[in-house]
Amino acid sequence: MSKREESKYKINRRLGVNLWGRAKSPLNRREYGPGQHGQRRKKPSDYGTQLAAKQKLKGYYANIGERQFRKLYEEAVRRRGDTGENLIELLERRLDATVYRMKLAPTPFAARQIVNHGHVLVNDKRVNIASYQLRDGDTIELRQRAKQMALVLEAAQSSERDVPDYVEIDHDRMRGRFVRAPKLADVPYPVTMEPNLVIEYYSR
Repeated sequence: MSKREESKYKINRRLGVNLWGRAKSPLNRREYGPGQHGQRRKKPSDYGTQLAAKQKLKGYYANIGERQFRKLYEEAVRRRGDTGENLIELLERRLDATVYRMKLAPTPFAARQIVNHGHVLVNDKRVNIASYQLRDGDTIELRQRAKQMALVLEAAQSSERDVPDYVEIDHDRMRGRFVRAPKLADVPYPVTMEPNLVIEYYSR
């Protein structure tokens, strides 16, 4: 399991949302933030709203580091088209995000760990970089040993979420394909994501 097992659920409580839509989230029992001041409610400023949107998006993808997230923003700005949509595309092209989307891992944190430990093949070559950017048509397969991991088998059989149509997966072979880059509306986020607010945050 991911070493962030406890801290990832603190993200949920701090942001006040069940970020991954999981039944295990403590937010299902306590709908307020952690700590002795967690139950205080105050109206956030525009900056606070933008910051929360950024923290939600970062947190969802296994709590990506700030430096790496800012690089993704800069690449999204550089590309043609809507910057918010570009940012979502770059996040969803990450190898760890695709492993999670294919239901080969129960959480984005576990997906990152599976990639980092060298259990994933991209176009039949081992890739252990979680941020690796996939291209349309790339094939993703787990190595033989990983196909029997309880963590993987449990995720593949889980009914908590569905596989979106921009990826394909054969769970019998544990092999799939990144079909195309999604738009924001295609991504099955359990909570509302607002990449436009993230762009506003960085462009202040």
